[in-house]
Amino acid sequence: MNHAHLIDRRTLLLAAGTAGASALTHAAAGAAPPPPRGVVATRHVGAVEVMCLLDAAGPFGLGTPDEAFPDATDADWAAARAVDPEAFTADGQWHLNFQCFVITGPGSRVTLVDTGVGPAGSPASGWAPVPGRLPQALADIGIEVSDVDLVVQTHLHSDHVGWAVHPNGDPVFPRARYVVQHTEVAALEAAGSALVPYVVEPLRATGQLHEVHGRTQLAGGHGRTRHRVTAVPTPGHTPGHQSLVVSDGATDIVVTGDVLVHAVQLVNPDVSYAFEDDDARARGTRRKLLHRARRRGALLATAHLNRPFVNVV
Repeated sequence: MNHAHLIDRRTLLLAAGTAGASALTHAAAGAAPPPPRGVVATRHVGAVEVMCLLDAAGPFGLGTPDEAFPDATDADWAAARAVDPEAFTADGQWHLNFQCFVITGPGSRVTLVDTGVGPAGSPASGWAPVPGRLPQALADIGIEVSDVDLVVQTHLHSDHVGWAVHPNGDPVFPRARYVVQHTEVAALEAAGSALVPYVVEPLRATGQLHEVHGRTQLAGGHGRTRHRVTAVPTPGHTPGHQSLVVSDGATDIVVTGDVLVHAVQLVNPDVSYAFEDDDARARGTRRKLLHRARRRGALLATAHLNRPFVNVV
């Protein structure tokens, strides 16, 4: 998601941050026990646990849903309401969550996907409901910032990098390797984004920034371990956007990032979002991701839906 008020649209998109309406979606089936404090919901892929943590929540501040998704039809909105009713407020606004995901598995490796809106003074402070509570949400489940081994940034918009570094430039997760697509960093640098000195340069200075090129296996797949955690390019929302696939060969969870930001794009992947870097490419990526997820029976872990884990049927 990409929201800033005083810069042009391209800089805005770079710096701040299947099948049609008949392919209905629904919240993941089956009642789960109440999650631990700090956790919105939890799902498993074999021995690997994927936990959704809520950093912040609030209304979309840059226009109405119709302005954000100008080509959505009444049928699209009706289908979306059935999937994520909490996104629709009584006064006609869009309510969204700002979610991060923690992946833990054999050997107690801790992977964090995205770092939320951040504290007061973060790049998202001008529009997002800061301060976020990600560090406290982690502490609530017994994870200290020094326990995080790997941080995967799906992309470098302000509502996804807020807790990557402190406002003074110190990394929030001192032992972690931060994984981002090289294409994403290059696009920010070419645009002269303010996020380069804020987050890219500090992580580069400490040696914690790890730029990958394309599909990259980040964990698992060795010896008798069946699970794999793989970064997969999903461009369009930003040039170097990536999603994360957690798989044991039989079951997949796809952490989507901003491939889709609202349930209306889940029920109809052709619905455009007003704040994409490349709208046509984003639509193509969304169709491909949802088609593959439907074919494999994968569960989607979404950044901004109020029901973070959803199936595609």
